Amino acid sequence: MKTNYHSHTHRCGHAEQGERRYIEAALKEGFRVFGFADHVPQPYTDFRSGMRMQSEETADYVNTLVSLKEEFRGEIDIHIGFEAEYFPTLFEDLLRMLEPYPYEYLILGQHFLDHEKGGTYVARPCESEAGLVHFADQCAEALHTGAFSCFVHPDIFHFVGDESVYRAQMRRLCREAKACGVPLEYNLLGYGTHRHYPNPIFWEEAAVVGNKVILGWDAHAPSWLEQPWLEAEADAFLKSLGIKRIETLALVRPKI
Repeated sequence: MKTNYHSHTHRCGHAEQGERRYIEAALKEGFRVFGFADHVPQPYTDFRSGMRMQSEETADYVNTLVSLKEEFRGEIDIHIGFEAEYFPTLFEDLLRMLEPYPYEYLILGQHFLDHEKGGTYVARPCESEAGLVHFADQCAEALHTGAFSCFVHPDIFHFVGDESVYRAQMRRLCREAKACGVPLEYNLLGYGTHRHYPNPIFWEEAAVVGNKVILGWDAHAPSWLEQPWLEAEADAFLKSLGIKRIETLALVRPKI
């Protein structure tokens, strides 16, 4: 069964087109389950992000998907979610902000350490062991909240230091994800655009730990879904490591 729980919309400022076009493309490509998880608005008071929807857009995002979910019922299962950073000082406020909306799940996509404002962007090359440990610690804390249905691009931290250090910390993080019952996402956007992730070393460690793994298209344009070879190539790589991926997520709506 062809599924995806990681898609964006124009609201985040770096994706194309609205929800209907993604659904039409998904139907064309044979998807049976399709989840939207656009970048969540954070409850900032002194900062306006340029990479996520704003709080005033949340209602339109959710209401649009509620309507489309009903319109396409029986053709494709549509799910409503958000991709969220875990910022410890803001997380409870974030959950309170989202509570009135009928969303279904959060996925953890940790692009920054500590905070988006002035924090470290983890996709830049970094040889600091302390930075890598910080990333692993912050993500592990996020996983233990029980709020996330999936950990997406878990290998986004661009570590360029000692490989043995990277293996040790990522093995630790994989073990934390497994202990919390949170699947890892093999990110097809990173794969298809030749980014530093998916990192084969990370996935070797995930194979040893025995994590559950799901594919995520991380679609920022409807046309991204029209590349079936990405799924086939990712499957072949995972199978070469002995990883049999899962197809569906058990969606968890966080509790305050």
